[in-house]
Amino acid sequence: MTYPISGATTALITPFKNGKIDEATYAKLIKRQIDNGIDAVCPVGTTGESATLSYDEDKRCIEIAVEVCKGTKTKVLAGAGSNSTNEAIEMAKFAQECGVDAIFSVTPYYNKPSQEGIYQHYKAIASSIEVPFMLYNVPSRTGVDVSVDTMERLFKDCTNIFGVKEASGSLDKVVALQSQIPNFAIFSGDDAIDFPILASGGVGITSVTSNLLPDLKAKMVHLALDGALNEAKKLNEELYAINKILFCESNPIPIKAAMYIAGLIDTLEYKLPLVAPSSENLRAIERVMKNYNIVGA
Repeated sequence: MTYPISGATTALITPFKNGKIDEATYAKLIKRQIDNGIDAVCPVGTTGESATLSYDEDKRCIEIAVEVCKGTKTKVLAGAGSNSTNEAIEMAKFAQECGVDAIFSVTPYYNKPSQEGIYQHYKAIASSIEVPFMLYNVPSRTGVDVSVDTMERLFKDCTNIFGVKEASGSLDKVVALQSQIPNFAIFSGDDAIDFPILASGGVGITSVTSNLLPDLKAKMVHLALDGALNEAKKLNEELYAINKILFCESNPIPIKAAMYIAGLIDTLEYKLPLVAPSSENLRAIERVMKNYNIVGA
């Protein structure tokens, strides 16, 4: 089965300088992803601080990603999510006009819709665009979990919905999806369980860790998809420590700190209410990072 997007994808951080997007650094970070085997970059997801970016900033991040990836093998899977269906539709249409390869859209957060509300929300977005569309299920963030039955309805009723970034942390959910919805593309949205999901038939990952270690994450995914499961498992185990420490505080606090420690971004800035990690966690991140070769740093 061929999917519009598969393999190793990176949930990009958004670097800031003096409170504004550091566009030059952002472009360099994307180029580094391309150079190290990442199959698609994902601007303005959770890791990109989409919840606190303005819509103009969201749009600029998507534009830069498309510009940098043009003419390369690396695709753009753009975030186009909101708890307002109309706002999500607006962003999805903009992303399509920019020339993205696909979009992903987070389940509506805070307002806690029913499964019927989730279905109608996603169906409305999918109906407004033609580009491939991936669901994004992350109940720890949104307060709602998209059921397998709802995903099945959406897959059957919306021809451009092809899969899900599954970040519930549940392997049981992954197996249920594969059992109930054949040919539905499942991406791991949790770095810690990337390998188990791939070994169970997942077709890709959307990684936080690959901001820092794109070469190793890409290698692990490609080994697994090529059937070299023992080698992929070994590499996944080597990545365990960094995967774990990068979630010692709310994402993207630790990964941005790691990128700053590595010299990949010039300033450590977040959009409030996010702030830098505690000094204790900053030291812990730095200790773990010493065990890895960070390319391009």
